[in-house]
Amino acid sequence: MHEMSLAEGILNIMEEAAAREGFARVKSLRLEVGRLAGVEVEALRFCFDAVIKGSVAEGARLDILDAPGEGWCMQCAKTVPVDALYDACPDCGGYQVQATGGLEMRVLDLEVE
Repeated sequence: MHEMSLAEGILNIMEEAAAREGFARVKSLRLEVGRLAGVEVEALRFCFDAVIKGSVAEGARLDILDAPGEGWCMQCAKTVPVDALYDACPDCGGYQVQATGGLEMRVLDLEVE
């Protein structure tokens, strides 16, 4: 389950920020996860709750924002919405679609005290 290592990485980001910025506790975290990132959001929530116990983020609220998938269709020569990697272009039906958005996972901000 790679969501556990993702949750541990998020915790590392929060702990490094706490050491650098001098805050004592993370109250909430906003995370953006792209639809094409290959992350199972519910599994990530479960893992996040497990790894934050006893840390600077214990009890923190996790808000996950969905980033839509998009790709560049080589046949249409335009950006189109896609729901999964290797989906056909919704306009022309071609499969020459290069994913250009929705692949990311990033911490947007922290609410701290």
